Amino acid sequence: MVVGTARVHLHLPEGHSLKEKRHIVKSLIARTKNQFNVSIAEVGDQDLWQSAVLGIACVSNDPRHADEMVSGVVRFLQNQPGEFEMTGYETEIVHVF
Repeated sequence: MVVGTARVHLHLPEGHSLKEKRHIVKSLIARTKNQFNVSIAEVGDQDLWQSAVLGIACVSNDPRHADEMVSGVVRFLQNQPGEFEMTGYETEIVHVF
């Protein structure tokens, strides 16, 4: 079993309250799930108005497929117009025996 993971750091300049931030993040999470069928959640900076950290994971039997899935999600997030900008990300492919 192979698990592909990513941690994505976002800056949300349009987030002027936690309510606005959560609206932006929930919408982004829903679009990503619909496009890629991966697990994704906000995993950091929950109390900051203009910052979010998303955790993404997928499971596969092929490391190349897991890497392609995670890379595809990162590219998708980088190319989203508007309400946020990606400030950084880390990916990891883990082999579980």
